[in-house]
Amino acid sequence: MVDIVEYAKRGSIEVIVGPMYAGKSEELIRRVNRAKIADLKVLVFKPSIDNRYCTNNITSHNGKKMECLAVEEVDKIMEAVNEGDFEVLAIDEVQFFGEGIIEVCERAADMGKRVIVSGLDMDFRGEPFNITPHLMAIAEYVTKLTAICKVCKLPATRTQRLVNAKPARYSDPIIMVGAKESYEARCRECHQVVR
Repeated sequence: MVDIVEYAKRGSIEVIVGPMYAGKSEELIRRVNRAKIADLKVLVFKPSIDNRYCTNNITSHNGKKMECLAVEEVDKIMEAVNEGDFEVLAIDEVQFFGEGIIEVCERAADMGKRVIVSGLDMDFRGEPFNITPHLMAIAEYVTKLTAICKVCKLPATRTQRLVNAKPARYSDPIIMVGAKESYEARCRECHQVVR
């Protein structure tokens, strides 16, 4: 495996994916903290729709926090990228942004910047989530994390949505922000979607 730092010398995209409770935000925070220790200038963003714990912080489920700018549209991120006054661009919950985030990430990497994004790779149905698979395809480095299945305690790669403690219906809306009250990590066998 090539060291991520080597990619960062010429611009790169790193994608951190997995189900809920796999530690994606925690890993993003860890990588950004390492960059900050090295005195690199970092821009950190998240979508404003993610207001589960705090509006102006990336917050992991275990309580680790990092200050960020919450934005509704990718235009604000692109403005910051075009100013060019940074070395690392970090974006949490990338799946909540539209296709414009792909252009933002490619623009920053083409400028020689290190781009680190994290998000869900699959939706609650177990299908590819929005733009995340595209970002994985164009990335130099992809880290796929697993959680622990809430049912059988084996590695979990999927996110189970629960409605009134029962599996969600396939026809339910894809985007619904929530935490332990609405979601569990599940393995392929234990993951259920009502059709």
